[in-house]
Amino acid sequence: MSVPAEDLKEAFAAGVGAADPGAAVRAHLPPPPRGRLLVVGAGKAAAAMARAVEEFYPDSADLEGLVITRYGHGLPTRRIEVVEAAHPVPDEAGAAATERILRLLAGSRPDDLVLCLLSGGGSALLTAPDGLSLADLGGLTEALLRSGADIAEMNAVRKHLSRVKGGRLALAAAPAPVLALLVSDVTGDDPSVIASGPAAPDGSRYADAVAVLDRYRIDHGAARAVLEAGARGEREETPAAGDPRLVHVQNVVVASAQTALEAAAAALARSGWNAHVLSDSMTGEARTVAGVHAALVRQILAHRQPFERPCALLSGGETTVTVVGKGRGGRNGEFALALALELPDDAPVWWLAADTDGIDGSEDNAGALLGPEQRARLDRAAARDALRRNDSYDALRAIGALVVTGPTRTNVNDLRMILVG
Repeated sequence: MSVPAEDLKEAFAAGVGAADPGAAVRAHLPPPPRGRLLVVGAGKAAAAMARAVEEFYPDSADLEGLVITRYGHGLPTRRIEVVEAAHPVPDEAGAAATERILRLLAGSRPDDLVLCLLSGGGSALLTAPDGLSLADLGGLTEALLRSGADIAEMNAVRKHLSRVKGGRLALAAAPAPVLALLVSDVTGDDPSVIASGPAAPDGSRYADAVAVLDRYRIDHGAARAVLEAGARGEREETPAAGDPRLVHVQNVVVASAQTALEAAAAALARSGWNAHVLSDSMTGEARTVAGVHAALVRQILAHRQPFERPCALLSGGETTVTVVGKGRGGRNGEFALALALELPDDAPVWWLAADTDGIDGSEDNAGALLGPEQRARLDRAAARDALRRNDSYDALRAIGALVVTGPTRTNVNDLRMILVG
């Protein structure tokens, strides 16, 4: 007889394994160019992607490069340098490494090929502020993270305050052709949103970025001054679709949330669960999304609709958290704790909500796993108070519900799985 908690752990491992960036990259690598192969990039999967590139090409290939990943996510490499920097708030290490990437690209030639390796986290790691200081950019990033803005909205702002985002890195690589390989951590797998689209045309404008600040009441004078100047036409816009300067640029998504969901669903099916993928692109406040999942679970428990028990419900995407308290925890912790408050303690239900990169927000856990054993230890009044303070981490730690994986060196967003026995 299967053990639900172990089934969830195995399914999560299967989902993360299916999004292995090395295997995904190798399947899309072209033959060596006539000239040099210049490898650049950023993201939580950047080191694993760079290692796969090194292994694919013979030592005789004229290959060099630099990629930036989060602290603790690096791997040993031989020909492509890996630099670690801060995430989610950029730091000097990321800024210095980005300047080195720009210097490397400045010497590109038409017979070279620029291979751009991008994954989630690249927006913070690949950083070259334009019009404001790194400290100002850090303060703006913190405000955006706390505001409840989704990733596309956040990146619309960041792209218009950068010399590399929103297609500008690809412009810096001219005249060499650019192949961008992307591990997607965003709903819809839009290359212009992944890592803020360094090699993709941008559909947002300065006016859109100003609207984000207005919508979320973000008071940041330095950023607003730059963005409003751009909206008045005083600054050059990011290159849009059809810009002839991007004609030699190609963006290819090599792994995504759907990849992980299908693998996790297959693992659960092998364990005897009737597995259903609900969506790979769920968004909204984490607590609201938890309420939607809870309503579906209650329908299954009461009426065996729309699915027969025992079943597994899976969803991907990226929720948001509007931070009003001073607690600890990320969006998966908020989802997991909110779901516990929506369901009866004795219901035969188990769930795991975790980020495939191994980091939920900025803590050391990937997310949380709860079943009847953990819920029996939960003080509901204390849990409601923890949610009010955005302190899901400590509440989940107290009941032994945290899932800690360490860095996975991939990132295809969140994976939520609910077992209904």
